[in-house]
Amino acid sequence: MNSTAKVLAVHLDSKHRFSKETVSEIKLLEGLGVAGDAHAGTTVQHRSRVKADPSQPNLRQIHLIHQELFDWLTQKGYSVKPGELGENVTTTGIDLLGLPKGTLLELGPESVVEVTGLRNPCSQIDSFQHGLLKHLVGYDESGELVRRAGIMGIIHHGGTVKPGDKIGIVIPKGKHETLERV
Repeated sequence: MNSTAKVLAVHLDSKHRFSKETVSEIKLLEGLGVAGDAHAGTTVQHRSRVKADPSQPNLRQIHLIHQELFDWLTQKGYSVKPGELGENVTTTGIDLLGLPKGTLLELGPESVVEVTGLRNPCSQIDSFQHGLLKHLVGYDESGELVRRAGIMGIIHHGGTVKPGDKIGIVIPKGKHETLERV
């Protein structure tokens, strides 16, 4: 277990709104997502995905963002607080974007989340704070597309997650797959 990786804050919203409310704890439900959250379900719950094909499996049951992103955005002149970009879990001390697909994150003493891919931020971000989208989706020095708005996952084992919980990291064996948008 990485001794510095931990849960900083947890969030949920029963409606499809941009930001989520910060709460004292969330309950993860195996194969479904966050109890009481609008994005929980075995099939896609994000409105754009439902519109395209409502029978798709839900690979976006839980959304995680690292506090270090908010710190970086502060240097760019933005003020973004945990939960405001719609994540369920705000982490610290872990390079979420550098994890390979299939990594297992042990959140607290019970919950296990499998990393499925990157969040693809949408134009709603610019409605939240003008110009923010270009910092969350852009290009690196070599011209490669970079998505910085966190990662998505599915719940392998449920349980309660709260601020201060340690995060264990289990990297999959074999060839590592770089995260793509889901």
